[in-house]
Parts: sequence; C-alpha cells; structure tokens
Amino acid sequence: MPNFSFSSTAEEVTDGVSLVGKTVVVTGFNSGIGLETARVLAKRGAFIIGAARTLEKAERTLADLGIDGAAVACELSEPASVRAAVQTILGLDRRLDVIICNAGIMALPERHHKYGIELQFLTNHVGHFIFATGLVDALAPDGRVVVVSSGAHHRASEVGITFDDLSGERSYEPWERYGQSKLANILFARSLQRRFDGTSRVASSLHPGVIKTNLGRNNPKDTQAFYEQMDPATLKSIPQGAATQCLLAARPEAANAAGRYYADCQPSPSSVRATDDVLAERLWQVTEEVVAGLE
Repeated sequence: MPNFSFSSTAEEVTDGVSLVGKTVVVTGFNSGIGLETARVLAKRGAFIIGAARTLEKAERTLADLGIDGAAVACELSEPASVRAAVQTILGLDRRLDVIICNAGIMALPERHHKYGIELQFLTNHVGHFIFATGLVDALAPDGRVVVVSSGAHHRASEVGITFDDLSGERSYEPWERYGQSKLANILFARSLQRRFDGTSRVASSLHPGVIKTNLGRNNPKDTQAFYEQMDPATLKSIPQGAATQCLLAARPEAANAAGRYYADCQPSPSSVRATDDVLAERLWQVTEEVVAGLE
C-alpha cells in the first residue's frame, strides 16, 4: 500500500484513480464520512447509489452534492426496508463494483431492541448482513465489499458475541454492545471473504478513526465527554475519517486487502476475537437463522 497514513484524506488516497464506469453503493451517505465518501468517489467518476433512512434524505443529499447517482431508502433496523432497498438497487440493473457498509448507530444510552435483537447489533450488523448478501449476485467479478467497523470492537465482551443474549436483556452497557456490533462487522467481512475465495472479489473491514460526526447523536453527553478526554491530535477530520474506506473501495492495491482489517489507510492488528474464524462462522450461521426469522 502506498505511504498513506493517519492524516491522509479521502481525496489524497484516491488521487489519480479513475472510477469512470464504476458503480458504488454507500449506506448512510447523507452525513459524516458517508457523505464525504460519496462526494469523493463521485469526483473520481463513480455512479453513486446512496442509501439513507428515508428517500427524501437520500434524494436531498444527491441534489446537494450535485453528483450522478440514484437515491434509495434503507432503514437498517427494519428488515422489510432493507429488503426493499436491495430490490430497488437490483432493479437498477447495474453491475455493482463496490458496496460500502458505512451506516451505523453508536452507544445508545439505554437498551433498545426490535425483533428480540439489541438495536445496535440489529442495525450495524444484521441490517448490513441482509443488505450486502442480498446484493452479492449483482457484484462485479472483481467487486469489493467494504465494511466500516471500529476500534471499539476491542470493547466487546470476553466471549466476543453473547449469542445467548442478543437482545441485551440480561446485560446492557452502551459501549460494550456497540463493540459487539463492530466486532460482528469484522467477522462478517472475514466470513464473506471466505465465500469469495477462488474469485477476484474482496471483502475487507476498517476502523475509520475517531471523528466528530453525528454518529454520537444518540448519546451526546457521554460522547462529548469521550471527545473531551481525548488528545486533539488523535481526532480526525471527516476527510481523514473517510480516507480508509475510500482507499479500500478505489485503490488498485486494495485488491490485496481480502479479509483484512485496516486503520489509518494501512493493514492493522485487531483483537484476538476478530481473527477467530470459528466465531466468525458461528456468527454467520446464527445471523442467517435470525434473518430467516425476520421474514
């Protein structure tokens, strides 16, 4: 990988890369690093399929950016909405070159659940599982799936994923549950890559960095305290925060990123649980069972 680092921006890591004729899907593209990702990849020539919670938000974002693309409604915590988004995208009859699973929620101060699943796990993992696996048949032979995780995956429980308490009813701590959902993101990318073995398709995951965006809107007091405790030098700007996912989506060298976890635009170590392929396969099987029950 070229000499990109913590301070590299999305524009810098895609400089000289042409995405003309490519189609990129981005969830949560209406704000934060998703917005910057869509803007920069469109600048490099990509057709952007932008997913937001409502069609109105998605259409307004495309209009504000003034880019070539299609707007899609996708509420990741509602399986019916995710499946409808998948069908809308398939109906565009476009080959998909990149799917970026970017959207998410973080550190809900109180336990919320739907369909018996804690809301962060449902939104960040299960919703994206339905979304990405539903679109795989439209993925280009050399297509990429980029899953936005977080260094917060280190906060997951000692067992990794509490399969016997996916609702969070027995135990709920905001950052631990967020960490579980982000660990699930990494494990999903690893499992998806194993299913890509023997092809030129690539699935990877990443930590974008710590960035002041509206991701912390659900727990503003706690999140603000978290930011205040940090050395400002360790915080990234939004253009810096979008860099790693843009690199994995666009750089030719990222074809070698299969199944790997990145941070600061480079391969990065993750937790021991995040490299546990037995755990990853169990997560895949359990998620399939959960999804089947959401029909």
